[in-house]
Amino acid sequence: MRTLLRSLAGKLALIQTTFLMVALAAIGFTLWVSWQLEGGAGAINEAGRMRMMTYRLALAHERGEVSEVNRGVETFDDMIANLRQGDPSRPLFIPDNKACIDRFGEVAAAWVPLRAQLLKPGSGGLLHLQAEQFVGTVDGFVSAIERTISTRTALLGGMCFGLVVLVVGASVVFVSGTLVWIVRPLQRLRDGLATMAARDFSPRIDERNSVEEFASLAQGFNTMADALQRSYQCLEAKVAEKTASLAQQNERLAALYDVALMASHGSDDRAQLANDFAVKIARVAGADAAAVRLANEDGDRLLLLGQTRLPQRMSEAERCVHLGDCACGEHLQTQTGARVIPIRQLGRAALGFCEQAGYQTVIALPMRSGQRTLGEVELFFYGEKRPGESESQLLDALVGHFGTLLENLRLAARDREMAVSEERNLLAQELHDSIAQSLAFLKIQVQLLRSGLQKQRPADVDAALAEIDAGVRESYADVRELLLHFRTRPGHEDIQHALRTTLSKFELQSGIQAQLMVHGNGVPLPPDEQIQVLHVVQEALSNVRKHAGAQHVEVRVIQEPAWRFEVSDDGRGFDTENGRFDETHVGLRIMRERAQRIGASLSVRPREGGGTVVALELQAPEAGEGRAEAAGLGEPSVHNDWMATEARLAGGRA
Repeated sequence: MRTLLRSLAGKLALIQTTFLMVALAAIGFTLWVSWQLEGGAGAINEAGRMRMMTYRLALAHERGEVSEVNRGVETFDDMIANLRQGDPSRPLFIPDNKACIDRFGEVAAAWVPLRAQLLKPGSGGLLHLQAEQFVGTVDGFVSAIERTISTRTALLGGMCFGLVVLVVGASVVFVSGTLVWIVRPLQRLRDGLATMAARDFSPRIDERNSVEEFASLAQGFNTMADALQRSYQCLEAKVAEKTASLAQQNERLAALYDVALMASHGSDDRAQLANDFAVKIARVAGADAAAVRLANEDGDRLLLLGQTRLPQRMSEAERCVHLGDCACGEHLQTQTGARVIPIRQLGRAALGFCEQAGYQTVIALPMRSGQRTLGEVELFFYGEKRPGESESQLLDALVGHFGTLLENLRLAARDREMAVSEERNLLAQELHDSIAQSLAFLKIQVQLLRSGLQKQRPADVDAALAEIDAGVRESYADVRELLLHFRTRPGHEDIQHALRTTLSKFELQSGIQAQLMVHGNGVPLPPDEQIQVLHVVQEALSNVRKHAGAQHVEVRVIQEPAWRFEVSDDGRGFDTENGRFDETHVGLRIMRERAQRIGASLSVRPREGGGTVVALELQAPEAGEGRAEAAGLGEPSVHNDWMATEARLAGGRA
């Protein structure tokens, strides 16, 4: 029971139960008093009827109305019986105090002689006197009841006032209990939480609380505060440690980003890049000096590509280090990670510049790109140094990024060299096909001219001079055309602008009317494909100028579903029946090679109504694999079709 009363639920239940019992008792007593008052009021009403009935019976007796008197007497007897027995249904009953009961006894006793007198004939004067006395007795009975009702009414008012006092007192008790048992403990918890939110974990709550639940909460709060205080004491150290770790990781990420960003600067100077990388990796590793060495093609020497803070004498003496002269470069082909070289423990005399400079430790990092060994990066320290696992991984990653950068520069230079070589080959082929043949023809005409002069044949001399003049003009036109071709670039996202420029130059050079027609909308071609397409169209226009004898040229561009370029003329065309392949005509072969580079197909066919149509068709974007295959050697059937087409073209335009 005592434990129950210590709990908040027990206290609230006790208060509520006590209040409920008192309230129920007060309400029950109030109902009883009200019932008594209603019964007394009924008795007063009945007594009033008795007074009226007395006067009525006396009057009826004087008049001699015997039947009326008899009925009245019976009614009066019933009224006396009702007052004596009571009637709960009305309600009607005499108050249960002695005064009222005695007065009712007097009324019942006075009624007996009055009743007998009413039932006798005559004696009117005596009856009137008895009636007045009986009414006085009834008035005394009524006065007793009224006094009782007045007393109980006052008691009822006092009870109502007591109920009000009870409600007020219960409210005060409940509010006080709520304040003491609930509000104040919660306030202490709130204040403690607010203090802890301000990072002050020193406040504690008194666990000696009269309410068991809040005592448990206080105990839990104090336990939590102790745990938080212990945790917070170590939190600053942990935060500092984590901050240092994050700073180190950020520094490493920044180093990786800086090395990766070196590739976007667009510089091709490997020595400058190596010097910049040496500065970066020395700062990251905390090294006193750093060197970047590049292996030669034979793999037996290391060339100093870049360095930072190396002594001048050492950097000049070790510009080229043969493998085996010192520990640097050893096991370069088989080394997989950072290698720590303790200089003073080697005991070598050759190339002792590291020891002379005062270095005690060298960390050698192999520089590779894929399976290719590019060289080595060396970090020099005046003291002893042994990198951890994470630091070794970072250094390997940095060196790997830089090795990839150097390899990409080498491959880019090789690609540029190959592109220049291919363009030179194409230029040489075009020069051989046009200018070289024209010069050979001029050489023959000069010999004929010399022969005509020696033999004094004016007609031969004039013919040779005319051929020489025509050949010089043709060579001059070929040179201008080649200069225009190789100076033309798209310069725009689409190829239409370059095609219009090419046709304008073609009209100005040849006098042949040219028209460009574009149909559809397609995704713009990449710049490398635009260049090849433009050269194919230029070569087709050159063939028209040289061989077709045309008056009008039309270039049609269709962009859907795949790119298609058609160059058609209204010239003499070529003979499909008697044409043969001419090995000296390389224009179509050059166009075919350019088409194969971009995975396109090239066809040459006669034009309806006379002339020739050269069509270049690129594959649709979704057929990228086929374009890549077409960029290779091609299928034998395609090559045979080309042979037949060149034979027909050469036979028709020779």
